[in-house]
Amino acid sequence: MKTGYAYYRVSTERQGKSGLGLDAQQQAVRAFCQSNGYALAGEFIEIESGKRNNRPVLGEALAVCKKQRATLLIAKLDRLGRNVGFITRLMEAKVDFKAVDNPDADKVVVHVMAVFAEHERDMISKRTKAALEAAKKRGVELGANGKYVLSRLNHENAVRFAEKMSPVIEGLRQQGMYTIQAITDELNRLGVPTFREHHHRWHPATVHYLIKRIKNQSI
Repeated sequence: MKTGYAYYRVSTERQGKSGLGLDAQQQAVRAFCQSNGYALAGEFIEIESGKRNNRPVLGEALAVCKKQRATLLIAKLDRLGRNVGFITRLMEAKVDFKAVDNPDADKVVVHVMAVFAEHERDMISKRTKAALEAAKKRGVELGANGKYVLSRLNHENAVRFAEKMSPVIEGLRQQGMYTIQAITDELNRLGVPTFREHHHRWHPATVHYLIKRIKNQSI
């Protein structure tokens, strides 16, 4: 029988004491263990506010799992997966994990979720607007130079986006998806956001340009 340790997260101390949200996570993980041959050796509960990001209990859970070669079990990957800090620590710890709501999730899926989380938090349009406002305060004449400033910012944003997507594309290729169409279909299936936030779906042409940009940046 495989050994697992559960990691639960509740958002506030009040929730942690009252058990709101915790019972559902525990029931889901325990049911998963029972039906998938895991011995639940322990449980770690992180009580945190939305502002804190260090997660000391997560560090303890990862250390125990690594030492005992156990699996980290979490109830909902879609919730924790939207936090870049959690994803980064999970990837760096090199600990096996299973998400009850998505037990087939691998490193490619996790990395996609990290890209998605960062993309959502820092929308390109907001960065562009802030940069243009800063340029305006510095006295840049946006009437004549606005298009140039905007073009430069869009290029920089596209470069950063390609850097984030590079390991995702490589991971899909390692899974046997070599054609533009296959990669396009998988990106849409996973719900990966496109560079333009108002374009909700990938198309072969956009995937082609993304791969071309990744190749050019690696030269």
